Amino acid sequence: MLDELKERTLEANLRIVREGLLVGTFGNVSAVDRGTRLVIIKASGVPYVEMKVEHMVVVSLETGEALDSPWRPSSDTPTHLELYRTFPGVGGIVHTHSPHATAWAQARRPIPVLGTTHADYFNGPVPCTRSMRPDEIETDYEANTGKVIAERFADLSPAEFPGVLVASHGPVTWGQSVEHAVDHAVVIEYIARMASDTLRLDPDAPPVTDALLRKHFQRKHGTSAYYGQRRG
Repeated sequence: MLDELKERTLEANLRIVREGLLVGTFGNVSAVDRGTRLVIIKASGVPYVEMKVEHMVVVSLETGEALDSPWRPSSDTPTHLELYRTFPGVGGIVHTHSPHATAWAQARRPIPVLGTTHADYFNGPVPCTRSMRPDEIETDYEANTGKVIAERFADLSPAEFPGVLVASHGPVTWGQSVEHAVDHAVVIEYIARMASDTLRLDPDAPPVTDALLRKHFQRKHGTSAYYGQRRG
């Protein structure tokens, strides 16, 4: 089971490169095995062109301890662990510095719902966290990043909002699987770019109506969803 999940996590890390969501060694992807309470995340600072399955580090969800690996896990591991502990339905997490979504994060602005493409994936604006306080930055910065995200979701469903902008930092996305988490990383970058282009054309462009937002989100994700093919 863990060997398969390592392979999938490696492929997910390589996919965010193919999708153009990062440069250098920025970004990381992880997956969790809820049965064993183990997280798999890429090793810190390993160039993607050199990345192999051996660079997928197994970490305890409870303690954060790396198990049986000579590699240090990503420095963002505590962020991922906080989110797995807080969002029990999440199976994979992605953090990138994709340019358009990061621009919105740096502006510390949520991405408004300006069209149905956005509404197909997010049941409202892509949320943005508050700025972190100096004490949160200076002590346990990565863990506190996860806690600030969790705080922003006190009244939001991670299933209805599969990603967030970390203020002044960048996007973090998640999904039921590591593959879905990468899908959402691609989506958040796409809708961030479209929102920027729309507001460049018309700074006063209004958001979609509540009725159109509900229709597009519910037809894909609601209890009576009818988009796509039945499975099983």
